[in-house]
Amino acid sequence: MPEITVWTKQNKAVLNQLNAKGRFIADESFIRRELEDTADIMLFIYRWLADNMPAADRPDDVLFPVWVSFEKEATMFPEPGYAVLELRVDSDKVTKLDIAKWTRITNYAYIPADKADEAEHKRILEQYGTDNASAVMTQFWPELKRKIIDSWSRLFDDSIVLGSTNAYGLMWEVRKEWIRTVIQ
Repeated sequence: MPEITVWTKQNKAVLNQLNAKGRFIADESFIRRELEDTADIMLFIYRWLADNMPAADRPDDVLFPVWVSFEKEATMFPEPGYAVLELRVDSDKVTKLDIAKWTRITNYAYIPADKADEAEHKRILEQYGTDNASAVMTQFWPELKRKIIDSWSRLFDDSIVLGSTNAYGLMWEVRKEWIRTVIQ
């Protein structure tokens, strides 16, 4: 498998874990620390993401993926308490994630199959007098909630494009031996 270079911004505690254990995996406490007030809202979609990610090499002890960027410039700038890790990994270790579709998911929105599907979904929302987020976050429209969440499977369908094709990457773990550079 060919190797690729990716970058990930991580709390410096991750470096400590990599140095001590040789490996970093994201867990719920890590996510809660990083996302603070939005953690409960985001954990719902992070759990969905982890359960639906197509990568087959998920280790048994891993609950959530680690985010990486395919371009150094797209990685968030270092800030106090954080470092950007440059990693060299086999390309099959990284799952591509479409940013435009992921943004829809983070807004609890529907990912349409095409323009006609999007128009029909908007019509249904108007008919119910609701919006995507309300349908997903409340108990009032269970069928609509299921339809919206089911549409999220299109996240990994490269034939569906919502404008931009920019992408992030996801990996199940970071290993110390993959680190090429640490930018602090």
